Amino acid sequence: MNTAITTMPEPRAAAEGGPILSIIVVSYNTREMTLACLQSISEQTQLPHEVIVIDNRSDDGSADAISAAYPDHRLIRAERNLGFAAANNLAAREARGDFLLLLNPDTLVLRGALDRLVAFARKRPEARIWGGRTLYADGRLNPGSCWGRMTVWSLASYALMLNTLFPRSAVFNPEGYGGWARDTEGAVDIVSGCLLLMRREDWGALGGFAPAFFMYGEDADLCLRARAELGARPVITPDAEIIHYGGASEAIRADKMVRLLTAKVSLIQRHFPNWQRALGLRLLKAGVNNRRRIAVWSRGRLARGGAAEWAAIWARRTEWERGFG
Repeated sequence: MNTAITTMPEPRAAAEGGPILSIIVVSYNTREMTLACLQSISEQTQLPHEVIVIDNRSDDGSADAISAAYPDHRLIRAERNLGFAAANNLAAREARGDFLLLLNPDTLVLRGALDRLVAFARKRPEARIWGGRTLYADGRLNPGSCWGRMTVWSLASYALMLNTLFPRSAVFNPEGYGGWARDTEGAVDIVSGCLLLMRREDWGALGGFAPAFFMYGEDADLCLRARAELGARPVITPDAEIIHYGGASEAIRADKMVRLLTAKVSLIQRHFPNWQRALGLRLLKAGVNNRRRIAVWSRGRLARGGAAEWAAIWARRTEWERGFG
């Protein structure tokens, strides 16, 4: 393990006349957003780059529209919905750049963000995983560009709803980093897959995303494995800003939460010490059940989401309480 690197060698691809940056976009029924994302890449990126789009068998005409608008991009048409993790893995095998950038289709690149992010990576090579700052369409902070790792304490805060009651507290909302506005450079545990940069050789050393993760949690698993196996210390910069609308390809909240909880269970199983796993799983289930009860009691006012949604999520617990398997 070597974490003492202070400079990054000249990119091989640049010396050979190829792209420095390979940008991967996974599209699923987000045609107009994907087209807008690709346009923003074209307008805001000067660095030699290639764009690889993999369409997860959308039924809204995404693939044909992308092919017509951007014939120079590498378009992969999946025969079925592979999920986010497997689709990125497939696209990454086609990449030629020294850097890989994962970018969600429901994003817009702002003010040369991708050029800035690569420049930041060259300044901070020891991090090995880099991210930026995400905003909602109205300019408000979207805090989902990075997260803290799950711990027994963060799950206890979730079970007791302390993270909901005190969202700006770094103590009670450690996974959300409390009230940090992401307006300074900062070391983080997890860089979100909506805007995640790493060297292609590091991606290959890790084997990319773990294929067990269909959607959600794959970025957390990748970052935690990178820390353990490569000595990575992920970091984000506010100089690389994008708009991230969030959740554009999955409109039903109960379905989204079931996938998210399945991922959380898998992360507990994979990354918690043996003696903490059972407790972590009990705390996660308690948090869901408490939200169901409080949503009913308060008629949805004290729990994000309505009583019917939390009742449905709890009723489907056999789908998520064992993880992805």
